[in-house]
Amino acid sequence: MATLTPPAAKQQRPSALRPRRAGASSTPRSRRERKSIVLTIVMVLFVLYALVPLAWLIINATKTQPDLFSSFGLWFGDGFNLFQNIADTLTYRNGIFVQWFGNTLLYVVAGAGGATILATVAGYGLAKYRFPGKRAVFAVILGAVAVPGTALAVPTFLLFSQVGLTNTPWAVILPSLISPFGLYLVWTYAVDAVPTELLEAARMDGAGEFRTFFTISLRLLTPGIVTVLLFAIVATWNNYFLPLIMLSDPTWYPLTVGLSQWSAQATGVAAQPIYNLVITGSLLTIIPIVVAFLFLQRFWQSGLSAGSVKQ
Repeated sequence: MATLTPPAAKQQRPSALRPRRAGASSTPRSRRERKSIVLTIVMVLFVLYALVPLAWLIINATKTQPDLFSSFGLWFGDGFNLFQNIADTLTYRNGIFVQWFGNTLLYVVAGAGGATILATVAGYGLAKYRFPGKRAVFAVILGAVAVPGTALAVPTFLLFSQVGLTNTPWAVILPSLISPFGLYLVWTYAVDAVPTELLEAARMDGAGEFRTFFTISLRLLTPGIVTVLLFAIVATWNNYFLPLIMLSDPTWYPLTVGLSQWSAQATGVAAQPIYNLVITGSLLTIIPIVVAFLFLQRFWQSGLSAGSVKQ
């Protein structure tokens, strides 16, 4: 009787049966060295798109106002006027730029910090506790994430004007405390980052809920919390539309609204263009955000990749 040979064994090549040499790589060389010219060109374009505006800002912050209009935008002028522009920016109108900088720090610390704390507590509670109406809360949060902040700015202004909070710092801080996206991030991160078995073991050892949260869960949630904090800092630092409609006193302006007012004074009957100060002020404005990214990026990267691989 003839013996049937499995098709897979017939199609198996002899080279595949030979043992691999010690130290040989399992990845084919053609796959490792394969490059895409199209993707390289696209990446170069994206890099230029991101770096050219930053280079323009740095170069033009070194020019005087006449040099801004008489020289090429991506090259330096006749002199190096960066330090004089910084001094003029910080002292213009009795140092109003420094006051705007302090206002922005106040809104970031109170608004972004408060939003991160509330998102952490609420997200952790939704991830690790069971209670009636949890699915309804989840639906409300998802719906709130889809609503842009600018759509709620005018209703928020009407509400705050009724209670007399417009033209005060609370008009900017209180709306900044609500971060549905941050709450959703902490919620999804806490589901995998904090094992339920670990919490049950701590409870069996006699630890209360607050002690479990502050001594165990908070450390495990650190990458997710820092990620939410970074998003909240950037959103509050760049917030423009809400302070624009809430504040009418220039002494309470953040940097975004203040620099916009400096740029707007270049038009009209009594125009006083100060474009060199606007550009230098914009450069000084982005420095804290860059420092925050450099300081928090390792926590941010680990927070974004957490949960991407299911074990």
